[in-house]
Amino acid sequence: MPEQSSARVQPGVAASGATTVHDDTTAKWFIVSSVTYFFIVGIIAIAIAAKFIWPELLGTVQYLTYGRLRPLHVNGMLFGWLLSADMGLTFFLVPRLCGVKLWSEKLGVATAALWNIVVLSAVVCLLLGINQGLEYAELPLGLDVLVVVAWIMFGVNIFATIASRKFDAMYVSLWYVMGTILWTAFVYLTGNFAVLFATGVNQANLNWMYVHNAVGLIFTPVGLALAYYYIPKSSNTPLYSHKLSMIGFWSLAFVYVWTGAHHMIHGPISQWLQTIASAFSVMLLIPVWAAVYNFFATMKGQWHQLRENVTLKFLMSGVVFYLLTCFQGPMHSLRSVNAIVSKTDWIPGHAHMAVLGAFSFFAIAGTYYTLPRILNKKLFSDALANWSYWLLMTGGLGFFVTLWLGGFWQGWQWNNPAIPFIDTVKALQPVWIVRFFSGILMFLGIVSFAYNVLATFLGSDSEPAAA
Repeated sequence: MPEQSSARVQPGVAASGATTVHDDTTAKWFIVSSVTYFFIVGIIAIAIAAKFIWPELLGTVQYLTYGRLRPLHVNGMLFGWLLSADMGLTFFLVPRLCGVKLWSEKLGVATAALWNIVVLSAVVCLLLGINQGLEYAELPLGLDVLVVVAWIMFGVNIFATIASRKFDAMYVSLWYVMGTILWTAFVYLTGNFAVLFATGVNQANLNWMYVHNAVGLIFTPVGLALAYYYIPKSSNTPLYSHKLSMIGFWSLAFVYVWTGAHHMIHGPISQWLQTIASAFSVMLLIPVWAAVYNFFATMKGQWHQLRENVTLKFLMSGVVFYLLTCFQGPMHSLRSVNAIVSKTDWIPGHAHMAVLGAFSFFAIAGTYYTLPRILNKKLFSDALANWSYWLLMTGGLGFFVTLWLGGFWQGWQWNNPAIPFIDTVKALQPVWIVRFFSGILMFLGIVSFAYNVLATFLGSDSEPAAA
């Protein structure tokens, strides 16, 4: 049953109706810079996809080889685009859920400046080949230290804002934001610092704990914080159940950290550790279904809004992608399935659906909702926003499904000793061609989104956005 009384309220709406005037300078600069990186890194993604079809593309220029471009693409998408956007949207929603201004806009702007210095320095370092050689942790140690400093600045500002809140009750998005800050500190320090003191299998175990929890304890909780805020706000519908949202939060907190080792199943790690990773991976279905059911129930009787509301289109499509991603993860952890799909193209298909299909859709939706309200003007083009949705959706489905099917095919061939490895590579050429053209559609969606956002930001004042 849905909760009654005070639980079914709009996030960020004070009972007294009092309003707070927000500056939003920090949120604005984080959002605009993140969208710019999204466009730039999208170009790199197309170049990488093209090199799978035409390996000699871009010649032998060392700065444009796959080994330089791939870590730049990964780090650019994760930290240049997605985490930057998530931080900007967090700076927007937290003060509104607390009924106060951001604790310090000056500290926020300084955080944005430092974060952009880190991102731009990472571009230079990775293109020059200055790389620690650890998955998702390629940045040199000096930049890792700056990331930690920026994250402390971010955390201090957010926690101080929450501590000064007017409202006693804390909406679930605040719980997920606080969890994100604490879990990111733990995960990032483990994956970028503690891992340097380990070797061999121990280092691999720490690295995969970081890689998997970078998605599960950084992008998942902050993504759900956005979804829990923007779905009720953009649909003008109360959240179905606050209690159910807290079940999802605490089960995520206790389950996710143990799952990273499922990437090393059938590898040189203990059987008991593989079993624990598989068991906790399957238990992820609890927090996932708690969140997804809550979102679907919130939308009951409101699905007609998807025809006109592009923010809701992105949000609810992101929810479906989140459900599919978090069904694949537990299935991937089963030994029988893992023996087929592990290390194949199925993995990047799965990872892209999480980062691009689910959490980027949440961030794009949040940006479309937030920026007009920060700037007090209408979005540049609603039609272009719809085009960005359909291009990203169509291209994404082509990308994800092709790699899932191709990955299974690849895994079956690898398990057949009669098939030479080079033949398994040649067999994937049709898959990579479809991936490339699907990537083109996705990139056009990114271009549409980025142009719409920047045109709104740079354009002259027009009609004010809806309240």
